[in-house]
Amino acid sequence: MAASIALQRRNSLASQRSSRRFSSDTNSLFVSTEEATLISDRIDEEIKREAARLKEAKRREIKVLLLGQAESGKSTLQKQFQLFYASKTLDAERHSWTPVVYFNIIKAIRMIFAELDHEILNYTPNEPMASNAVRQELNGLRVKLLPLLSLENTLASELSGGVAVAGGRTGAYVRLGWQNLIASTLATSSDTKRSRIENRTRETTLLVARTLAVAVDDVEALWMHESIKFYIQKRKIRLDDSASYFLGHIQRIAEPEYTPSNDDILNVRLQTLGIMEHSIPIYTGGRTYDWKLYDVGGARGQRPMWIPYFDDATAIIFLAPISAFDQFLEEDPKTNRIDDSLQLFSSICSNKLLKDAHLVVLLNKVWLFSLHHQTIS
Repeated sequence: MAASIALQRRNSLASQRSSRRFSSDTNSLFVSTEEATLISDRIDEEIKREAARLKEAKRREIKVLLLGQAESGKSTLQKQFQLFYASKTLDAERHSWTPVVYFNIIKAIRMIFAELDHEILNYTPNEPMASNAVRQELNGLRVKLLPLLSLENTLASELSGGVAVAGGRTGAYVRLGWQNLIASTLATSSDTKRSRIENRTRETTLLVARTLAVAVDDVEALWMHESIKFYIQKRKIRLDDSASYFLGHIQRIAEPEYTPSNDDILNVRLQTLGIMEHSIPIYTGGRTYDWKLYDVGGARGQRPMWIPYFDDATAIIFLAPISAFDQFLEEDPKTNRIDDSLQLFSSICSNKLLKDAHLVVLLNKVWLFSLHHQTIS
């Protein structure tokens, strides 16, 4: 009897313990579910805040495409935006423009001699090249300037990171984000390679600077030579828009402590390859907007690369150089550049991806048009 009572009491205690454990486990499970709900709610709130932040950032982003044929002034317009609204970034990269200025000068000299070679074969009795004395003077200047001219390819290779596109009257040396190209290469390079690249670029620039300092009077003599003035006026020597600017400031640029001015930077010319994105914060209306400027390569072979950037474009700034009325495309010598601009503009207007984009047309290089008109008349 006693054994039976003891057994009943033990079973009762076990049942109570089991009940307490179940109650405790249930409470624990309830608390865990509650915490999970709170965590889930916090995650949802964070997602909503991030979505709102991205939406606001998107609303403040102004996506502007700079379109037009090659040498229409797209990169110059981008630099003007940078100068007016982000001048500190221009100051930070100011010294990196020095070799580009040197390159523009060397290319201008090379183009002058290339055009003279053509005139030697086609001159008339009344032209300067008919004179033996003039030909000897120009040949003498060519010999003196050969050391400077020989550095063009080396300098171009440094600016383009070793990438080059063959041929072309202007050499078609490529600018593929040249300011950042070396920096991006350094980011994935060892210290040894970084030092080697920096030293090579620095040495090339210093070599060109020293060579230019020695040849500066000969460069000026070539530019001021009466026969060169004659052929430029008759438009038998055609140079880049920037050539007269840099050759006219050759003494200043050849100084040992030369640093490019804002005007120097605005006048440099390098061909863009691909699509270059520039982010410029612009404060207006009490808030800051992030302007994304896309500077594109304008040659015919590069235009298909524009299309992926049409989606969500806020605006298109189309540049058409009216000074090109008597010029033809380098990649298609039978196509007038004005006709090409009209065809290109028409195709942009008919693109459905741009139906919501604002369109701005800039008739560019009016001063050159006026200069050419005066020369012809």
